[in-house]
This record gives sequence, structure tokens and C-alpha cells, in this order.
Amino acid sequence: MKGNIGKILLVLIPVIVALALLYPTFRANNLEDTRGEFLKRASEAQSPGDSLQIMEDFRTEHGEDYESAKENRLKLGLDLRGGMYVTLEVDVVKLIEESAFNEAKDEIFNNVIEVTKAEVQKTDNPVIEVFIENFNEIARPQGKSLLSYFDVSDFKDVSEEKIIEKLEQNADDAIDQALEVIRQRVDQYGVSEPNIQKQGSRRILLELPGVQDESQMRNLLQTTARLQFHLVRNDERIVRAFKKIDKVLYEKEMRKAGKMPEEEEVEPVMTGDTSATEDLAEVDETAAEGDTTATDTSATDDMAATDTSAADTAAKKSDEEMQKEYFEKHPFTTLFATFFSANEKARLQQVNYEIEQFPEGRYMFRINADQIDKFNEILARPEIQPLIPAEYTIALSAKPDRNLAQEQNVEFYDIYSLKKEPELTGEVISDARQSFDPSTNAPVVMMEMNSNGADQWARITGANIEKQIAIVLDSRVYSAPVVQNRITGGSSQITGMANSEEARLLEIVLKAGALKAPVQIIEERVVGPSLGQDSIDAGVTASMVAFFLVILYMLFYYNKAGAVADFAVLLNVTLILSILAALHGTLTLPGIAGIILT
Repeated sequence: MKGNIGKILLVLIPVIVALALLYPTFRANNLEDTRGEFLKRASEAQSPGDSLQIMEDFRTEHGEDYESAKENRLKLGLDLRGGMYVTLEVDVVKLIEESAFNEAKDEIFNNVIEVTKAEVQKTDNPVIEVFIENFNEIARPQGKSLLSYFDVSDFKDVSEEKIIEKLEQNADDAIDQALEVIRQRVDQYGVSEPNIQKQGSRRILLELPGVQDESQMRNLLQTTARLQFHLVRNDERIVRAFKKIDKVLYEKEMRKAGKMPEEEEVEPVMTGDTSATEDLAEVDETAAEGDTTATDTSATDDMAATDTSAADTAAKKSDEEMQKEYFEKHPFTTLFATFFSANEKARLQQVNYEIEQFPEGRYMFRINADQIDKFNEILARPEIQPLIPAEYTIALSAKPDRNLAQEQNVEFYDIYSLKKEPELTGEVISDARQSFDPSTNAPVVMMEMNSNGADQWARITGANIEKQIAIVLDSRVYSAPVVQNRITGGSSQITGMANSEEARLLEIVLKAGALKAPVQIIEERVVGPSLGQDSIDAGVTASMVAFFLVILYMLFYYNKAGAVADFAVLLNVTLILSILAALHGTLTLPGIAGIILT
């Protein structure tokens, strides 16, 4: 028996490990059913708020477990789960055409473009390579060179090799930019487990499980990304607006609970009504009258008064009761944290929304990922929208705070109040490149603008020194650097990236407004969920029938040796599936066929 312990462990340990690796798949399937029940209850809810609360309950109870199980489960391919298969192609020929001087384009150049356009439809060779071959055959014999049509930024080394190098770099950047924009859109759309990857030199392959709305996804993928520069307005006006939202929501709940008499219908404050603006502007006028010292003192006095009041109340109420009362009175502002500082160097203080006067200075808002849906739902309500100053818009950061995500394993996003009208759009950007600050060796992004953009940028930065300007793509803030001085010449440096990968990503985003390479859908297929389910059912049935027939045959023909072989087959299948799950592989219909063959 002692001699067999090693053999037994050799079998048991892989079995235990395999079952542990397959448990997330089992758990994810159970939680999918539970989520379906919550979704059904949410769809039957009487109000959007109740519906949102039901889904928040699911996230509170099962959210972390559900996401972990989904991440580690055995993934089903598009042919099993159903969804949408899309092949996109970046129009690099268009990029080449737009990169040439408009005044230099002639019949010879247009002929080269047309021949290249026709040829790339028949080959997967790099487009730049095809263009150069056609240029050499058509244009060069007629006395033309690449210098006749293209320019390079470095006048010290003007050569055809530099032009080819720049065209190749732009082509690579164009597909990287398209890949990044598409990934953002797919993530925001809510597709779980998408497969997005490059295919060849100019194509992008997408597999979108569970997507059935073909027209909506087509519009999502082909809509042009909008890169804009907005002034950040995280000031006392938006804080007062947030406090007004608290008041409206609290009074509504009180009336609903019968604790406050129903008010007569009050005419709402519309966008054009100046009363709201004047009310919110009172703090601006008050702060403008005094100096920075007076402002800081008023802030300290207000917060000290609040602390004293809280101390007096604490004698009568427990901390738990006070906290509950505060949350009831501030249903909106308790969704996120608010901090204040008089200037860049001042220490951040957390804001208590019980105070009446909010000091002038810089405010910062940070929200947990779990609260974003509720935050957006409240802001979208018709009775809430007029409370936000008409010239402001609210946007979230594109990604969570990296340090908090790594250190505390939580996702917090920054909330920005932006001036609604952009100061600049991405069309003025002529180039962007990743670099490093020579003094600190920190990653930075160098940004270049055309002459028109340079003039506007100098005016904007000169008027907003020590203020933030947000770089916004598709309504998400990628960076919000503080202007240190007036920037002339159209060149500027963006800092604040955590690493070179983040700097490279921002470089691609900034180029989104300059690169003129449209993305076209050249192939799309929708696999219906019924087909996917039929495939799963047929595969499971075939596998079970084949499995039991093999077991019966082996037992009948080989007796004990057959039983051992049957166990080996079962163990083999279990190990295949568990390793597939561990490596984040995807089970497809051909994969099921391979398992049946085994």
C-alpha cells in the first residue's frame, strides 16, 4: 500500500487541481442565472431608480464574485455563445493621399493612388510597400520623386527615406489609434470578453460575444472619435450645484415617505433662467472681493463651525445615527468624495456639504466604479439637469487611479466639471510623440499643432495659467494637466503619465484628431443565440453518447483494464478543460469535436 501512495497522489493531485480550475466556470454559470433573475426584477420595477437599486443590490451581493468567476471561467467561442464577428480595415491609402500637399497633387499622383487602391484589394502586402512600388513604376519615370508630394518635419534631413519612414510610422499609428478607439467603444458598450486584435498590416478582427444588435454596433464602430480640449471648472459653482441636487432628491424622498407636505408645482429653473446662475455666482462675487488669505480663513471658519456643530450634536446622537442622517440628506454627494484646496500646494481637505459657503479654490471629486451608474442616472433625470450650470458639462476620467488600483485593489475615477464648449478640437494636432523628461526621466508626451492651432493654444494657455485643461476623447478625460505658462509655437509637453505604456496610449489618442485614415467594415457576420445554443446542445449530446458508448465497450471487452482506461479518458477530458480555463483559452465547436475524438 505504501508503494502505491505515490501513484494515488499522482492521480488525485491533478484531479483536485483540475476541479479547482473548473469551479469558476460552474460558479459563473450559477451567477449568470442569478443575474438573470435580478435583471427580470429590474425590468419589472416601477421606476428607473428602483431598477437601478436592484442591480446595485446584485453588485453588492455578488459583483466581486461574479467578475472574478467570469474572468477565470472556461470561455465559449463565438460559434457557441452567439454574437457578432466583424473585420475592419483601416484605409491607409486615404492616409497617404491626405498626407501629400494639396497643391502638389496632379494627375500622375492621382493615378498612383488609384492603381494602389485597386491593388491593395487583391493583396495583403503592406500598403506603403505597394504604394512605393507603383510610384516607382508610374511617377518616377516622369521625373517625379516623393519630395515632389510629401514633406518631413525635420528639415535637417530631408530625404525620400525619411518620407517613407514617416509614412510607415503614420500607417502603424493609424491602426494603433483605430484599435484603441474601437476598444474604448466596445468596453463602454458593455461587451463581455471581446476579442480585438490586429490581422495583417491594416485589418482589425473583432469577436463580440452576446452582441445581436447589428446596426447599433456598426454605428458604434464607424462613428468618428472626437478629440477635444476643455477648460476644467472644478469650482465652487459646481459644488453648490451638487448641493442643490442633494436638496431636491432629499425633499422628493421626504414627500414620498409622507414626512413633508406635497408642494405646489414649482416652475423649474430652466437653462435660460438667470436666477440659478445668479444664485450660484454669489460665491464668485464674494470670493472676488477678498484676497486669498480671506478666502482660506472663511473656509477654515466654515469647516470649524461645522465641526463645532457636529460636536454639539454628537452629545445627543450616536455616530451611526449622525452618519445615517447625513447620508439621507445627501443622497447624491455621498456617491463620491469631494476635496478642496486653496491652491496646488495646499493640503487637500474633505468637504462637508453641511456648510453654507463654499470657498473659492480647486475642488477634486473621486467616485468608486460601483457608484458610476447611479451617478449618471441621477444626472440624467429631467428635474436634475437644469441644476447644473448651463455652460458646464460633467465627464469622468477614462481610467481609474492606477496607484489606488494597485495598492488597495479598488477602482476610483475622477469626476470633472468642464466648460461645455471646447477650446480646441483634435483637428489642430499635427503630431504627437512619446518621450521622457530629461530632468526627471519621467514619461511625457510632446504635442505639435498646426499654425492655426498654435495661435489659439497660445491664447488659451496664456489666459488660463495655473488652471487645468482637459484632453477629452469620446466624453472621457484622458489627461487634465495644469497650465504652467503661456505656450507659444504650438509645441507643448504633457506630464502625469505613470509609465511609458500610458504615454504611448496618450500619444495614440492625441493623434486621433490628426490621422486621416477611415475605418471600414469589410466583413460582418451575426451568429444567432439559437445557433450557439443548438451547437452547445448538439456537442454535449454527441459527447455524452460517444463517451458512454466507449465506456460500455471498454468495460465489456477489457473488464478491469477497460475500467482503468475509462477513468483515464475521463481524467484526460477534465484536464483538457481545466488547462483550457487556466490559460484563458476559448472552447469552440471544433474544440468539442477534438474532445469527442479523444
